[in-house]
Amino acid sequence: MSIFDTTFPTGVEFGEPGKSFSNRFTDSFTSTVTEHKTSAECLVKPFSTDDMKILLLEGINVSAVAVLEQQGYQIESHDSTLPEDQLIEKIKNVHAIGIRSRTRLSAKVLKHAKNLISIGCFCIGTNQVDLNYATNSGIAVFHSPFANSRSVAELALAEIVCLARQMCDMSAALHSGIWNPGRGNYWEVRGKTLGIVGYGHIGSQLSILAEAMGMKVLYYDILTIIPLGTAYQVPTLDELLKKSDFVSLHVPATPDTKHLLSHQQFAAMKKGAYVLNTSRGSVVDMVPLLENLKSGKLAGAALDVFPNEPIKNGTKEVISPKLRRWLSELSALPNVILTPHIGGATEESQTSTGAEVSTSIVRFLNEGYSIGAVNFPEVGLKPLDLEGTNIVRLLYVYRKSPDVLRRVNDALEFYNIEKQYADSCGDVAYLITDISSVRSSDIEEIYNRLKETSGRIAVRIIF
Repeated sequence: MSIFDTTFPTGVEFGEPGKSFSNRFTDSFTSTVTEHKTSAECLVKPFSTDDMKILLLEGINVSAVAVLEQQGYQIESHDSTLPEDQLIEKIKNVHAIGIRSRTRLSAKVLKHAKNLISIGCFCIGTNQVDLNYATNSGIAVFHSPFANSRSVAELALAEIVCLARQMCDMSAALHSGIWNPGRGNYWEVRGKTLGIVGYGHIGSQLSILAEAMGMKVLYYDILTIIPLGTAYQVPTLDELLKKSDFVSLHVPATPDTKHLLSHQQFAAMKKGAYVLNTSRGSVVDMVPLLENLKSGKLAGAALDVFPNEPIKNGTKEVISPKLRRWLSELSALPNVILTPHIGGATEESQTSTGAEVSTSIVRFLNEGYSIGAVNFPEVGLKPLDLEGTNIVRLLYVYRKSPDVLRRVNDALEFYNIEKQYADSCGDVAYLITDISSVRSSDIEEIYNRLKETSGRIAVRIIF
C-alpha cells in the first residue's frame, strides 16, 4: 500500500490518501516487490490497482507496458500526443505519465497533476518537461540516455556511406524512371577522416564503427575523454573542422551548443566536406548551412533533426511554415539526406528504452528508489524485507534547511528507525526512512505529522 500527498509551489494541497489508506490496513506491512507471499500475515499487493494510474502517450513500446502491467497498475495508453486541454484533463489523477519527445509537460500542464509522482521520458532528452516545476513539486523524472546509442551511431554510419556514394539521389532518380549512374564524385569512406563532435555514448560508438570501415577518427569534446581504438582528441572545434572530410554532431541542446555550426565554422571546413546532424536541430544554423550547400562548399549533408520540429506525427500540415521553407530548400539540393528524427527509432532501441524507463518508474513508485532521476536527489535503499513485520517506508521531499531532519525525526520519536538516507539536488532534498514497530492505527498519525512539518514538498508512505 502507499499513501502520499504533494504540495505544489503554490502551497495548495493535493493527493489525499486513496482507498488503500482508508480501508486496507492490517497488522503487518510488506515490501513493494513483484513476488508476494500468500500468507495472511502479509498484504497481497503493495498498491491497490484502483489507486495507481499510469498514462502512456505516443505509442510507448510494449516492453514498457508489460513491465507496468505486471505490477497491476491501471494503464491508459495512446498512440499519439494529446492536445493540451485533453492532456490537462487526463493528467489530473494519474500517478505516473510516460511520454516521448513530442509531448510538452509545461508548468501549465503539471499544475493540474494532483497525484503525479513520476514522469518517464521514453527517449534521450527531457527538455520537453519543465524540470524545475517537477522538482519543486516532488515529481521525479526518468529517461533513457544511452539505450539508443547504437541505433543512432548506425544511422550516422549509413549516412556517411550514402553521402559518399550519392546513393539517395541515385535511388530517387531511378524511382522516377531515370537511369543516370554518373561518373564522378563517388568516394570510398576508407581512408577518409571523420570528425566527431561530442564523444559520449553515441559519438564513441560511431568511432568504433567508422574505424572498422577504415576511417581515420578524430573528435572534439569539452571534456578530456580517453579514446577508443586509434581515435584521437583535438583541442579545438576549429582544428576538427579543418581536418575532417565528414563532420558528425552528437551533442545535447544547451545554450552553449546553439548554432555550434554557423558561418565561422562552415568557413573553417574543407571544401567538399559533409555534415551530419543526428543530435538536436538547434545545433546547426540553417541559414549558413543552406548557403554552403548551394555554393558547393559542402558536398552534402544528412539531417535527422531540425529546429522547430512538429510536436505531432502525421501530415505535412503540422510542420511550421519556417521549417517547411527550410525543408523545401534542402529538398531541392543534391546529395542532402532528410529523415524525420528516426535516429533512435529501431525496435531494439525502443524495446530497451521501454524496459529501462518503466523499471525506473516502478522502482520509484514501489520503493521510492530515485537513482537515475534527472531532476531529483538520487537516493536508494534496498527493498523492504518481506520477512519483516510492522515496517513502514517514509518518502519525504523537502526544501533544504538545517533543522528539517530534526523535525522529521521528532515526528518519528515513538518508532525505531531501521534505515535512513538523504541527499539533495540544489535546494531540494529527499529522505527515505524505514521505521519499525508500527501499528496500522499509527499510519494516519505519522502521515499527518509529516505533512505538518515546514519545508515539506511531498510525503509518501509505503507499507
